Amino acid sequence: MFDMSKEEEVVRAHPEGEVQIAGNQPAEIGTSLDTFAGKVHVKFAPEATVSSLGLMPFFIEFLKTSGLFDKWVEDCPLHYTSGNAPAKRDVLGTLVLSVLAGHWRYAHISAIRGDGVNPALLGMSGVASEDSVRRGLKAMDEAASGQWLKEHLKASYEPLLQELWILDVDTTVKALYGHQQDAKIGYNPTKPGRPSHAYHSYFAANIRMVLDMEVQAGNQTAPLYAQPELWAFLDGLTEQDRPVFLRGDSHWGAEKAMVGAEERKLGYLFKLKQSVNVKKLIGQIFGKEEWVEAGQQWQGREDLLRLSGWTKERRVVVLRRPVKSKPAAEAETLDKKKSKRRAAKELTLDLLEMTYQGVPYEYVVLVTSLADEVRTIAQHYRDRGDAENLFCGACNRNPLPAET
Repeated sequence: MFDMSKEEEVVRAHPEGEVQIAGNQPAEIGTSLDTFAGKVHVKFAPEATVSSLGLMPFFIEFLKTSGLFDKWVEDCPLHYTSGNAPAKRDVLGTLVLSVLAGHWRYAHISAIRGDGVNPALLGMSGVASEDSVRRGLKAMDEAASGQWLKEHLKASYEPLLQELWILDVDTTVKALYGHQQDAKIGYNPTKPGRPSHAYHSYFAANIRMVLDMEVQAGNQTAPLYAQPELWAFLDGLTEQDRPVFLRGDSHWGAEKAMVGAEERKLGYLFKLKQSVNVKKLIGQIFGKEEWVEAGQQWQGREDLLRLSGWTKERRVVVLRRPVKSKPAAEAETLDKKKSKRRAAKELTLDLLEMTYQGVPYEYVVLVTSLADEVRTIAQHYRDRGDAENLFCGACNRNPLPAET
Protein backbone atom coordinates (compact mmCIF):
# COMPACT_ATOMS: atom_id res chain seq x y z
CA MET A 1 0.00 0.00 0.00
CA PHE A 2 1.26 3.44 -0.93
CA ASP A 3 1.51 5.73 2.11
CA MET A 4 1.63 9.46 1.25
CA SER A 5 2.97 10.27 4.73
CA LYS A 6 6.24 8.43 4.15
CA GLU A 7 8.85 10.77 2.73
CA GLU A 8 11.14 7.88 1.77
CA GLU A 9 8.54 6.45 -0.62
CA VAL A 10 9.98 6.33 -4.12
CA VAL A 11 8.16 8.44 -6.69
CA ARG A 12 8.43 6.99 -10.18
CA ALA A 13 9.21 9.49 -12.94
CA HIS A 14 7.59 7.32 -15.59
CA PRO A 15 4.28 5.73 -14.51
CA GLU A 16 3.75 2.19 -15.70
CA GLY A 17 0.39 3.04 -17.36
CA GLU A 18 -3.19 2.56 -16.24
CA VAL A 19 -3.61 1.13 -12.79
CA GLN A 20 -5.41 -2.19 -12.93
CA ILE A 21 -8.02 -3.37 -10.45
CA ALA A 22 -9.81 -6.65 -9.91
CA GLY A 23 -11.08 -8.33 -13.04
CA ASN A 24 -8.31 -6.80 -15.15
CA GLN A 25 -10.33 -3.54 -15.46
CA PRO A 26 -8.73 -0.07 -15.45
CA ALA A 27 -9.17 1.93 -12.28
CA GLU A 28 -12.03 4.43 -12.33
CA ILE A 29 -10.82 7.88 -13.30
CA GLY A 30 -12.72 10.99 -12.23
CA THR A 31 -13.14 14.32 -13.97
CA SER A 32 -12.45 17.74 -12.49
CA LEU A 33 -15.09 20.36 -13.26
CA ASP A 34 -15.18 24.09 -12.58
CA THR A 35 -18.52 25.21 -11.13
CA PHE A 36 -19.88 28.29 -9.37
CA ALA A 37 -19.16 26.49 -6.09
CA GLY A 38 -15.53 25.87 -7.07
CA LYS A 39 -13.78 22.78 -8.38
CA VAL A 40 -15.63 19.48 -8.02
CA HIS A 41 -14.50 15.94 -8.78
CA VAL A 42 -16.98 13.81 -10.74
CA LYS A 43 -16.81 10.11 -11.46
CA PHE A 44 -19.29 7.64 -12.89
CA ALA A 45 -20.70 4.87 -10.71
CA PRO A 46 -22.39 2.27 -12.97
CA GLU A 47 -24.01 0.55 -10.01
CA ALA A 48 -25.59 3.76 -8.62
CA THR A 49 -29.19 4.89 -9.09
CA VAL A 50 -29.79 6.90 -12.24
CA SER A 51 -30.47 10.61 -11.73
CA SER A 52 -32.20 12.89 -14.23
CA LEU A 53 -29.73 15.64 -13.34
CA GLY A 54 -26.66 13.44 -12.96
CA LEU A 55 -24.85 15.18 -15.83
CA MET A 56 -25.79 18.67 -14.65
CA PRO A 57 -22.25 19.48 -13.32
CA PHE A 58 -20.90 19.23 -16.87
CA PHE A 59 -23.54 21.66 -18.13
CA ILE A 60 -22.89 23.98 -15.20
CA GLU A 61 -19.20 24.09 -16.12
CA PHE A 62 -20.21 25.13 -19.63
CA LEU A 63 -22.53 27.83 -18.24
CA LYS A 64 -19.78 29.23 -16.03
CA THR A 65 -16.99 29.05 -18.60
CA SER A 66 -19.11 30.72 -21.29
CA GLY A 67 -20.58 33.31 -18.91
CA LEU A 68 -24.05 32.61 -20.33
CA PHE A 69 -25.81 31.99 -17.03
CA ASP A 70 -24.38 35.03 -15.24
CA LYS A 71 -25.31 37.27 -18.17
CA TRP A 72 -28.79 35.74 -18.39
CA VAL A 73 -29.44 36.37 -14.69
CA GLU A 74 -27.97 39.87 -14.83
CA ASP A 75 -30.15 40.94 -17.78
CA CYS A 76 -33.38 39.51 -16.35
CA PRO A 77 -35.94 42.28 -15.68
CA LEU A 78 -36.90 40.78 -12.30
CA HIS A 79 -36.50 43.18 -9.40
CA TYR A 80 -37.54 42.80 -5.78
CA THR A 81 -37.97 45.57 -3.19
CA SER A 82 -38.68 43.41 -0.16
CA GLY A 83 -35.80 42.24 1.98
CA ASN A 84 -37.57 38.91 2.46
CA ALA A 85 -37.84 38.20 -1.26
CA PRO A 86 -35.84 35.28 -2.69
CA ALA A 87 -32.66 35.98 -4.63
CA LYS A 88 -33.15 36.49 -8.36
CA ARG A 89 -30.50 33.86 -9.05
CA ASP A 90 -32.40 31.33 -6.92
CA VAL A 91 -35.65 31.90 -8.81
CA LEU A 92 -34.06 31.66 -12.27
CA GLY A 93 -31.79 28.78 -11.26
CA THR A 94 -34.83 26.87 -9.99
CA LEU A 95 -36.48 27.32 -13.37
CA VAL A 96 -33.38 26.02 -15.18
CA LEU A 97 -33.12 22.94 -12.96
CA SER A 98 -36.84 22.24 -13.25
CA VAL A 99 -36.88 22.49 -17.05
CA LEU A 100 -33.80 20.29 -17.42
CA ALA A 101 -35.47 17.72 -15.15
CA GLY A 102 -38.32 17.50 -17.67
CA HIS A 103 -40.93 19.39 -15.67
CA TRP A 104 -43.80 21.22 -17.35
CA ARG A 105 -45.81 22.51 -14.37
CA TYR A 106 -44.94 24.77 -11.44
CA ALA A 107 -46.05 22.05 -9.01
CA HIS A 108 -43.26 19.79 -10.27
CA ILE A 109 -40.66 22.13 -8.76
CA SER A 110 -41.23 20.44 -5.41
CA ALA A 111 -39.47 17.35 -6.80
CA ILE A 112 -36.10 19.14 -6.83
CA ARG A 113 -36.43 20.86 -3.45
CA GLY A 114 -34.33 18.11 -1.89
CA ASP A 115 -31.43 18.46 -4.35
CA GLY A 116 -28.47 19.36 -2.19
CA VAL A 117 -25.84 19.31 -4.94
CA ASN A 118 -26.80 21.07 -8.17
CA PRO A 119 -28.23 24.30 -6.71
CA ALA A 120 -24.94 25.02 -4.93
CA LEU A 121 -22.96 24.19 -8.08
CA LEU A 122 -25.10 26.74 -9.94
CA GLY A 123 -24.28 29.41 -7.36
CA MET A 124 -27.72 29.32 -5.72
CA SER A 125 -28.40 29.54 -2.00
CA GLY A 126 -31.30 27.10 -2.40
CA VAL A 127 -34.23 26.00 -4.55
CA ALA A 128 -37.09 28.50 -4.58
CA SER A 129 -40.64 27.34 -3.95
CA GLU A 130 -43.14 26.99 -6.77
CA ASP A 131 -45.07 29.98 -5.40
CA SER A 132 -41.94 32.15 -5.40
CA VAL A 133 -41.18 31.21 -8.99
CA ARG A 134 -44.76 31.87 -10.09
CA ARG A 135 -44.90 35.24 -8.35
CA GLY A 136 -41.48 36.20 -9.72
CA LEU A 137 -42.50 35.56 -13.33
CA LYS A 138 -45.78 37.37 -12.83
CA ALA A 139 -43.96 40.41 -11.46
CA MET A 140 -41.84 40.84 -14.61
CA ASP A 141 -42.93 43.30 -17.27
CA GLU A 142 -44.25 41.31 -20.23
CA ALA A 143 -42.56 43.36 -22.96
CA ALA A 144 -39.23 43.57 -21.12
CA SER A 145 -39.17 39.86 -20.30
CA GLY A 146 -40.02 38.92 -23.89
CA GLN A 147 -37.18 41.06 -25.21
CA TRP A 148 -34.81 39.59 -22.62
CA LEU A 149 -35.55 36.01 -23.65
CA LYS A 150 -35.47 36.75 -27.38
CA GLU A 151 -32.06 38.41 -27.16
CA HIS A 152 -30.52 35.51 -25.28
CA LEU A 153 -32.16 32.94 -27.56
CA LYS A 154 -30.81 34.79 -30.59
CA ALA A 155 -27.31 34.72 -29.13
CA SER A 156 -27.47 30.91 -29.13
CA TYR A 157 -28.09 30.57 -32.87
CA GLU A 158 -26.91 33.83 -34.46
CA PRO A 159 -23.48 32.50 -35.57
CA LEU A 160 -25.23 29.68 -37.48
CA LEU A 161 -27.06 32.18 -39.69
CA GLN A 162 -23.81 33.01 -41.48
CA GLU A 163 -24.33 29.77 -43.45
CA LEU A 164 -27.00 29.23 -46.12
CA TRP A 165 -30.17 28.07 -44.36
CA ILE A 166 -33.90 27.50 -44.82
CA LEU A 167 -36.64 28.82 -42.53
CA ASP A 168 -39.48 26.36 -41.83
CA VAL A 169 -42.72 27.88 -40.54
CA ASP A 170 -45.33 25.67 -38.93
CA THR A 171 -48.11 25.73 -36.35
CA THR A 172 -49.16 23.22 -33.72
CA VAL A 173 -51.88 22.99 -31.09
CA LYS A 174 -51.42 22.28 -27.39
CA ALA A 175 -54.46 21.22 -25.38
CA LEU A 176 -54.87 23.06 -22.08
CA TYR A 177 -56.31 22.07 -18.72
CA GLY A 178 -57.38 24.50 -16.03
CA HIS A 179 -57.73 28.25 -16.45
CA GLN A 180 -55.01 29.79 -18.61
CA GLN A 181 -54.82 33.06 -20.47
CA ASP A 182 -56.10 32.89 -24.07
CA ALA A 183 -57.27 29.28 -23.67
CA LYS A 184 -59.74 29.19 -26.56
CA ILE A 185 -61.61 26.42 -28.34
CA GLY A 186 -60.31 25.97 -31.87
CA TYR A 187 -58.90 23.22 -34.05
CA ASN A 188 -57.88 20.39 -31.73
CA PRO A 189 -57.61 16.91 -33.30
CA THR A 190 -56.87 14.90 -30.17
CA LYS A 191 -59.18 16.73 -27.75
CA PRO A 192 -62.10 18.21 -29.73
CA GLY A 193 -63.78 20.95 -27.75
CA ARG A 194 -60.83 21.30 -25.38
CA PRO A 195 -59.39 24.84 -25.03
CA SER A 196 -55.89 25.17 -26.43
CA HIS A 197 -53.01 27.40 -27.43
CA ALA A 198 -51.65 27.76 -30.96
CA TYR A 199 -47.85 27.62 -31.21
CA HIS A 200 -46.57 29.45 -34.30
CA SER A 201 -42.98 28.28 -34.67
CA TYR A 202 -39.94 29.11 -36.80
CA PHE A 203 -37.17 26.55 -37.31
CA ALA A 204 -33.77 26.46 -38.96
CA ALA A 205 -34.31 23.48 -41.25
CA ASN A 206 -32.52 20.16 -40.72
CA ILE A 207 -30.75 21.10 -37.48
CA ARG A 208 -34.10 21.39 -35.62
CA MET A 209 -33.13 24.66 -34.01
CA VAL A 210 -36.11 26.69 -32.78
CA LEU A 211 -35.47 30.32 -33.66
CA ASP A 212 -38.68 31.76 -32.27
CA MET A 213 -42.16 30.74 -31.19
CA GLU A 214 -45.28 32.79 -30.67
CA VAL A 215 -48.04 31.49 -28.41
CA GLN A 216 -51.53 32.65 -29.35
CA ALA A 217 -55.11 31.75 -28.51
CA GLY A 218 -56.32 28.35 -29.64
CA ASN A 219 -58.68 29.85 -32.20
CA GLN A 220 -55.84 31.75 -33.91
CA THR A 221 -54.14 28.89 -35.73
CA ALA A 222 -54.16 30.55 -39.16
CA PRO A 223 -50.79 31.88 -40.40
CA LEU A 224 -52.44 35.26 -40.77
CA TYR A 225 -52.04 35.69 -37.01
CA ALA A 226 -48.37 34.63 -37.11
CA GLN A 227 -47.21 36.83 -39.98
CA PRO A 228 -46.74 40.12 -38.10
CA GLU A 229 -44.27 38.49 -35.71
CA LEU A 230 -42.63 36.51 -38.52
CA TRP A 231 -41.96 39.61 -40.60
CA ALA A 232 -40.71 41.45 -37.50
CA PHE A 233 -38.33 38.55 -36.83
CA LEU A 234 -37.00 38.55 -40.41
CA ASP A 235 -36.73 42.35 -40.56
CA GLY A 236 -34.58 42.17 -37.42
CA LEU A 237 -31.99 40.04 -39.23
CA THR A 238 -29.21 41.53 -41.28
CA GLU A 239 -29.19 40.90 -45.02
CA GLN A 240 -26.50 38.20 -44.79
CA ASP A 241 -28.30 36.41 -41.93
CA ARG A 242 -31.62 36.00 -43.72
CA PRO A 243 -32.73 32.55 -44.96
CA VAL A 244 -32.45 31.47 -48.57
CA PHE A 245 -36.20 30.85 -48.63
CA LEU A 246 -39.28 30.26 -46.48
CA ARG A 247 -41.04 26.92 -46.48
CA GLY A 248 -44.53 26.07 -45.25
CA ASP A 249 -47.61 23.91 -45.81
CA SER A 250 -50.86 24.83 -47.53
CA HIS A 251 -51.89 27.19 -44.74
CA TRP A 252 -49.03 29.43 -45.83
CA GLY A 253 -49.79 29.18 -49.55
CA ALA A 254 -51.77 32.42 -49.50
CA GLU A 255 -51.36 35.76 -51.24
CA LYS A 256 -50.44 37.72 -48.12
CA ALA A 257 -47.61 35.35 -47.18
CA MET A 258 -46.19 35.34 -50.70
CA VAL A 259 -46.38 39.12 -51.01
CA GLY A 260 -44.64 39.51 -47.64
CA ALA A 261 -41.77 37.35 -48.84
CA GLU A 262 -41.59 39.08 -52.21
CA GLU A 263 -41.45 42.52 -50.62
CA ARG A 264 -38.41 41.37 -48.63
CA LYS A 265 -36.86 39.65 -51.68
CA LEU A 266 -37.01 36.31 -49.93
CA GLY A 267 -37.60 33.06 -51.77
CA TYR A 268 -40.52 30.88 -50.74
CA LEU A 269 -41.91 27.39 -51.25
CA PHE A 270 -45.48 26.74 -50.11
CA LYS A 271 -48.10 24.12 -50.76
CA LEU A 272 -51.39 25.23 -52.34
CA LYS A 273 -54.82 24.28 -51.10
CA GLN A 274 -56.97 22.32 -53.54
CA SER A 275 -59.16 25.20 -54.68
CA VAL A 276 -61.40 25.06 -57.73
CA ASN A 277 -58.89 26.82 -59.99
CA VAL A 278 -56.03 24.65 -58.76
CA LYS A 279 -58.04 21.54 -59.66
CA LYS A 280 -58.76 23.02 -63.08
CA LEU A 281 -55.02 23.46 -63.65
CA ILE A 282 -54.38 19.86 -62.65
CA GLY A 283 -57.09 18.63 -65.01
CA GLN A 284 -55.55 20.62 -67.88
CA ILE A 285 -51.98 19.40 -67.48
CA PHE A 286 -52.60 15.75 -66.50
CA GLY A 287 -52.95 14.81 -70.16
CA LYS A 288 -49.72 16.53 -71.20
CA GLU A 289 -46.55 14.53 -71.65
CA GLU A 290 -43.89 16.89 -70.34
CA TRP A 291 -43.63 15.20 -66.93
CA VAL A 292 -40.16 14.73 -65.45
CA GLU A 293 -38.91 12.38 -62.76
CA ALA A 294 -39.08 14.10 -59.33
CA GLY A 295 -37.72 11.39 -56.99
CA GLN A 296 -39.39 8.74 -54.82
CA GLN A 297 -41.72 7.67 -57.66
CA TRP A 298 -43.08 11.19 -58.08
CA GLN A 299 -43.42 12.90 -61.45
CA GLY A 300 -43.42 16.65 -61.76
CA ARG A 301 -44.34 19.40 -64.14
CA GLU A 302 -44.16 23.18 -63.80
CA ASP A 303 -46.62 25.78 -65.02
CA LEU A 304 -47.78 29.32 -64.38
CA LEU A 305 -50.91 30.09 -62.40
CA ARG A 306 -52.79 33.16 -61.25
CA LEU A 307 -55.60 32.48 -58.83
CA SER A 308 -58.39 34.91 -58.11
CA GLY A 309 -57.15 37.19 -55.35
CA TRP A 310 -53.53 36.94 -56.49
CA THR A 311 -51.81 40.12 -57.62
CA LYS A 312 -49.73 38.36 -60.24
CA GLU A 313 -48.95 35.11 -62.04
CA ARG A 314 -46.66 32.73 -60.14
CA ARG A 315 -44.71 29.56 -60.81
CA VAL A 316 -46.32 26.33 -59.61
CA VAL A 317 -44.97 22.78 -59.59
CA VAL A 318 -47.45 19.90 -59.81
CA LEU A 319 -46.29 16.56 -58.44
CA ARG A 320 -48.07 13.25 -58.97
CA ARG A 321 -47.46 9.55 -58.43
CA PRO A 322 -49.56 6.41 -58.87
CA VAL A 323 -51.48 5.38 -55.77
CA LYS A 324 -50.06 2.19 -54.31
CA SER A 325 -52.49 -0.69 -54.49
CA LYS A 326 -53.56 -2.15 -51.14
CA PRO A 327 -54.72 -5.66 -50.26
CA ALA A 328 -58.52 -6.00 -50.34
CA ALA A 329 -58.86 -6.39 -46.57
CA GLU A 330 -56.63 -3.39 -45.89
CA ALA A 331 -58.44 -1.27 -48.47
CA GLU A 332 -61.82 -2.15 -46.93
CA THR A 333 -60.57 -1.18 -43.46
CA LEU A 334 -59.17 2.09 -44.81
CA ASP A 335 -62.46 2.92 -46.54
CA LYS A 336 -64.35 2.38 -43.29
CA LYS A 337 -61.96 4.68 -41.44
CA LYS A 338 -62.36 7.37 -44.10
CA SER A 339 -66.13 7.05 -43.93
CA LYS A 340 -66.05 7.54 -40.17
CA ARG A 341 -63.86 10.61 -40.52
CA ARG A 342 -66.17 12.09 -43.12
CA ALA A 343 -69.19 11.36 -40.95
CA ALA A 344 -67.50 13.15 -38.05
CA LYS A 345 -66.53 16.02 -40.39
CA GLU A 346 -62.90 15.78 -39.30
CA LEU A 347 -60.00 17.19 -41.28
CA THR A 348 -57.69 14.65 -42.92
CA LEU A 349 -54.10 14.62 -44.08
CA ASP A 350 -54.81 12.39 -47.10
CA LEU A 351 -53.58 13.63 -50.48
CA LEU A 352 -56.35 14.15 -53.01
CA GLU A 353 -56.53 11.62 -55.83
CA MET A 354 -57.25 11.90 -59.54
CA THR A 355 -57.65 9.11 -62.10
CA TYR A 356 -55.95 9.45 -65.48
CA GLN A 357 -56.17 6.72 -68.16
CA GLY A 358 -57.50 4.33 -65.56
CA VAL A 359 -54.60 4.91 -63.15
CA PRO A 360 -55.33 6.65 -59.82
CA TYR A 361 -52.78 9.33 -58.89
CA GLU A 362 -52.18 11.26 -55.72
CA TYR A 363 -50.95 14.77 -56.30
CA VAL A 364 -49.74 17.96 -54.68
CA VAL A 365 -49.34 21.50 -56.02
CA LEU A 366 -46.52 23.77 -54.86
CA VAL A 367 -46.09 27.49 -55.45
CA THR A 368 -42.58 28.91 -55.41
CA SER A 369 -40.39 31.83 -56.38
CA LEU A 370 -37.34 29.56 -56.66
CA ALA A 371 -35.77 28.90 -60.04
CA ASP A 372 -34.57 25.37 -59.22
CA GLU A 373 -35.53 22.40 -61.37
CA VAL A 374 -38.66 20.39 -60.58
CA ARG A 375 -36.80 17.52 -58.89
CA THR A 376 -35.01 19.94 -56.54
CA ILE A 377 -38.26 21.71 -55.66
CA ALA A 378 -39.91 18.37 -54.88
CA GLN A 379 -37.06 17.33 -52.59
CA HIS A 380 -37.09 20.69 -50.83
CA TYR A 381 -40.74 20.22 -49.94
CA ARG A 382 -40.26 16.60 -48.84
CA ASP A 383 -37.55 17.82 -46.48
CA ARG A 384 -40.13 20.08 -44.83
CA GLY A 385 -41.63 17.04 -43.11
CA ASP A 386 -38.75 17.07 -40.63
CA ALA A 387 -40.19 20.24 -39.06
CA GLU A 388 -43.30 18.34 -37.97
CA ASN A 389 -41.14 15.77 -36.19
CA LEU A 390 -40.51 18.39 -33.52
CA PHE A 391 -44.23 18.50 -32.78
CA CYS A 392 -45.29 14.87 -33.17
CA GLY A 393 -43.12 13.63 -30.31
CA ALA A 394 -45.61 14.97 -27.78
CA CYS A 395 -48.95 13.22 -27.51
CA ASN A 396 -51.01 16.40 -27.25
CA ARG A 397 -49.15 18.49 -29.77
CA ASN A 398 -50.21 18.03 -33.37
CA PRO A 399 -49.33 19.96 -36.53
CA LEU A 400 -52.24 21.42 -38.38
CA PRO A 401 -53.53 19.31 -41.29
CA ALA A 402 -51.98 19.93 -44.69
CA GLU A 403 -55.38 20.27 -46.34
CA THR A 404 -58.54 22.04 -45.30
